[in-house]
This record gives sequence, C-alpha cells and structure tokens, in this order.
Amino acid sequence: MTLRPVQRAQVVVVGSGPGGAVTACLLAEAGKDVLILEEGDFIPQESCRPFSVEEMGQKYRNGGLTVALGKTKVPYVEGCCVGGGSEINSGLYHRTPPDILERWRREFLVEGLLEEEMLPFFEANERDLGVTLMPGPASPASLKLHAGATLMGWRSQEVPRWFTYDAAGVGRRNSMTKLFIPRALKAGARLMPGTRVMNLRREGVGWRLQATGRNRKERIDLRADAVFVAGGAVQTPALLRRSGLAPRAGRSFSLHPTVKVAAEFSEEVNSVSAGVPVHQVKEFAPHYSFGGSVSSLPFLSLVMADHADHLPRLGKVWRQMAIYYCMVSGHMGGSVRPLPFFDDPLVQYAVSDADMASLAEGLKNLCLLLFAAGARMLYPSVPGLGPFGKREDLAMIPQRLPAGLANLMSLHLFSSCPMGENLDLCVVDSFGRVHGQDGLYVADASLLCSSPGVNPQGSIMAVVRRNAMEYLERDKRKICAN
Repeated sequence: MTLRPVQRAQVVVVGSGPGGAVTACLLAEAGKDVLILEEGDFIPQESCRPFSVEEMGQKYRNGGLTVALGKTKVPYVEGCCVGGGSEINSGLYHRTPPDILERWRREFLVEGLLEEEMLPFFEANERDLGVTLMPGPASPASLKLHAGATLMGWRSQEVPRWFTYDAAGVGRRNSMTKLFIPRALKAGARLMPGTRVMNLRREGVGWRLQATGRNRKERIDLRADAVFVAGGAVQTPALLRRSGLAPRAGRSFSLHPTVKVAAEFSEEVNSVSAGVPVHQVKEFAPHYSFGGSVSSLPFLSLVMADHADHLPRLGKVWRQMAIYYCMVSGHMGGSVRPLPFFDDPLVQYAVSDADMASLAEGLKNLCLLLFAAGARMLYPSVPGLGPFGKREDLAMIPQRLPAGLANLMSLHLFSSCPMGENLDLCVVDSFGRVHGQDGLYVADASLLCSSPGVNPQGSIMAVVRRNAMEYLERDKRKICAN
C-alpha cells in the first residue's frame, strides 16, 4: 500500500450528498479552506439513463443490494457517488411538517427550530435548488393517482421538485453535482472522490483522518481544524463508532417502511422516459401516505417476481402498468453497529406490529384508490397475496401484513445521530456538534430526531444550512474574542 503525502484543510467534509454538499458550499463561499472527501466516484448525471440497472451499478452502494435485518427484512438504498442520494432520487421536495419540528423541540430539546426560525433556511434552499411545480401536465401514472384520490374524496397534491425546465417543458434534476458541488469548487473547495475514511481521532486542537484511496491501494492521512461527517444515516454512525467518538451513535435508527403494488390499466400509462409521479396522497398523513414509484421495466420485474405466473406477460403489458406505494412513518426501532473486519455495518430494524397493521390498512386503501382510477388488475409486493381483479378481492388483505413475508423497502433513512440537548437521546447538539467533541459535526439525515413522514432531503438541507451558518457565526465570535 502506498502512502500519499499528508493533506491539510481548515474543514474536511466527509461525504458529498445533500448534507455534505450544502455544508461544503456555504463554508467555502465564506472563505474557509474546505476539502470534500467522497467514497464514490464523480459520475455525471448524463452517464446513464435515470433509474436504470446501469445506474444502480454505478451510483448505488452495493448495487442497491443492502438490507436492514429483522424479522421482516427491509431492503434500502444508499447513493455512493459524488452527490450521494441526490444523484439517484426523484427530486421531490417537502419542508418539515410544523408538528414534527415542534415534536423535535419538545422531546429532543432542539434549539432554534421554531417554524419561523427555520423558514429562511427552507426558502434559501428552495431558491438555490429551483424548487418548482411542473410547467405542464404530469405523467399519466401520476394523474391516475390524483384522479383516484379525487374520486375517493381524498386529499392529493402535486409535490414540487428541484428541477430546471427548458422551453419545451423537459425537466432536468438539480442534483448536488449540478448545483452545490460546482459552487463549492468555484469558491476554492477541493474534492477527493474515491476516498473512504476509515477512522478519525483528536490530534492536538484539530483532527486527524485516516483514509484509503481506490481499491484500498493507498493510505491517506489528513489533518483538519474541524470535521463535518456527512456519510448518511448508516455510514456516519458507523464511522463515529469505529473511531470511538460517540458511543450513542447508531443506537437509534429509523426509516419509512414501504409496501408497493403494481397496477395494470387498460390504457398506456408508462414509457421509457416516464420518470417518477409527482402526485402524493396525504389524506391519512402522518399515519401513512401514497405515491408513485419508478416504473421502468426492471423495477416492474422486481415487484412482479412475487407473482411469477404473471411475469411472462410483463414484456407485453408493461406500458400499461405503474408502481405505487404506501409509506408509513416508522418508529425508532433500529440500530447501526460497525462490525470488525467488515466494510459495511450491521443495520437492524424491527418493523412494529402497529406499522405492519398500518401497512395493511394503507395497502387496502391504496388498492381502492387504484380501482377507482380504472385499474383492472393489482399486484401487491406480498408473496401469496393477490393479484386482485376486483374490489371484493381486497378482503384477502389481512389486518396486519405477515411478518417475514411482506417485501417491504425504504428509500428514506434517518435518526441515527439525533440532534438536541436531551443527553439521554441525542448524539449531537442542536447545531450538529457531537456532544463532548469540539470541532466534530454531523451534517446529514442522521441528525433528524425521528421520522419526518415526508421525503427527508428538504429537512436535511434546511437543518445543515442552519448549522453551517451557526458554525460560521461561532467562528467569527471566536476570532473576534482572540
């Protein structure tokens, strides 16, 4: 193994997803010497078709084959590339619901989290991201969801996205490699892709990071005055625990358990360029909500694997099919622990009986909505259940989805290093500093105290923007005092 010369920066940001990219950009633009470390490669959005098998191989950790273990296993995905999850998601944007902010303030004692205090940070991110509604009609699959909800008398809404649209109405996702990473580099930040941080420790008044380069063939030593760890809700607590710096990190962990159903209609609702539906149904929120998923042929094949008898006809009818989901908020029922001699930590999550009951109720209501929208056949991602050809078939759905059998999944991970001043619950303080560790911060979904009940990236970016500005203010006061 070769040894690369020691590198130094005022601030090292570990991870380049939404949390790390926003943090690095704001600090670099404030004049800080910033070095961004990213385990994955720098892969342009245009390198492959969105939501393709090729993209999964290029940009997902372990090709998307990661799972939270428990009685009911929950597969999840993590981005592993410059830009992180922003490079592989649909760009749907939500602010943190006000009742969730209030719960975090009350239970976790988070300071500076009043709705009016957070508003400037949401608005700033929305301007930078270009959060907007579609300039034209939504996709047929999205409109089906909205139509079904309307006929059921349920609240449905178009969710804005961080997209830029051209004159023809064609949209492009504004990921971190399109926005905050270029801004950070323009302001003088440095980027080291293909760099995995193995350990960090206190050294004098600063920090020393030990990392490896591509293929583990070179060792990299780095020094920093401050470190922002932004590896995501799984990798961040694993690094902190490996480094012996935050014993509570990873003792909590949450996600949004999600069950899917493939709907077949009489008319075409799908195409190669269909993208992700922009409508969501929040009638039953925060209990559970409905939305549309990626419905490309490979993803349809995964859902239809639970209905093997119908799989052979998929190639003929996939354009008449789309995937929808029911997502529940989830509880703090998981943990993340590093394992000796293994790269990936052990991730465990126990889907509660209450959540399995909510998923069953939500699946039934989602199917009612889809029948109202004109679906002629429904295929739930639960082995041995369905398919459903009429409303009466929904009586087969049990009061609680069967533990260990339902094929659940999740795209949203959080709460492994909760923020706040409640030392019984929180790993970091209200502004992201690891309790008891000067100059060490967390800047990703780990910070979120519990499930936000919506896509979490708007929450993440608002919180880390607030924290970066607080860090700069503290630093300014420190300089003035000296």
